[in-house]
Amino acid sequence: MGRNDSQRVKSDTARKSVRVAVLAYPGAQRASVHGLIDLFETASRLAASNRSMPQMTVQELAPEQCRGRRGAGLSAVILPPRLSGTVTPAEAAPLVPWLRARHREGTSLCSVCAGAFLLAATGLLDGRKATTHWALAGAFASAYPAVRLETDRMLIDDGDLLTAGGVMAWIDLGLRLIERFLTPALMLQTARMFLVDPAGREQSHYAPHTPATTHGDAAVLRAQQWLAERYPDQVSMPRLAAASGLGERTFLRRFKSATGDTPTTYLQRLRVGRARELLELSAKAVDDVAWQVGYVDPGAFRKVFQRVVGITPGEYRRRFAPRR
Repeated sequence: MGRNDSQRVKSDTARKSVRVAVLAYPGAQRASVHGLIDLFETASRLAASNRSMPQMTVQELAPEQCRGRRGAGLSAVILPPRLSGTVTPAEAAPLVPWLRARHREGTSLCSVCAGAFLLAATGLLDGRKATTHWALAGAFASAYPAVRLETDRMLIDDGDLLTAGGVMAWIDLGLRLIERFLTPALMLQTARMFLVDPAGREQSHYAPHTPATTHGDAAVLRAQQWLAERYPDQVSMPRLAAASGLGERTFLRRFKSATGDTPTTYLQRLRVGRARELLELSAKAVDDVAWQVGYVDPGAFRKVFQRVVGITPGEYRRRFAPRR
């Protein structure tokens, strides 16, 4: 064996291995399972010619394969989305010991959409930030109140735990893992192959404002109905409290407790929600949209819109308005 051959053998031996598993638990969306495997296999093929880059392998795991130490040495385990409801604690229970054992060994645990319910069942998310699909926020917060839920976020990378939001957020999660385990350049190359945007998305760009109305506080519900009819008007706190039939201090406390927002934030979300509809479905100028939903100062409207949605009104229209 020549010197070059010997060096190549040593290089191959030293090449790191990255092993990723997609856990196909009962009800897991098959499209995301196959999509993640395709994404990682593509990244692996693109990386194959660069011997300084780790070698990435991906496998689908069935629940019956998650026993004892099977799965030891995995770099990451992904809990994909589920289209039919959430994962109950009873469904999660058989997988929890295995997931916790992998985490103790240094495996990063990742979830997409309803997969966050399975990850939260391990207790590892308690006291930490996480995201799931915005439509599941109420159910998740009720089931796992110790988790700091942020459903405006598309992806929360907390190092050992990664959570992604909506059903298609498996793309965002997969690209983040490629960036982490391979290189940012390889992640961008993979994104180009799949014709997907590698960054810049948040769930707040997509999620509508869905007011909480099942809280059982009739006084607060009266105020919400009043705001729904008069949100473009100049709203004062005394008028809003009077609409509820409560004193101001009591009203403020109960409104925040029932809806999760202060009256000011709630009103801003109502106005921005209507503005999104106008930006999508009308040709009105942004300033005209601002005035129609109750903002005298269009500049203030733009700031509020970007804070709530995460992008400017103009960018929102470019992304979401139908082509005319």
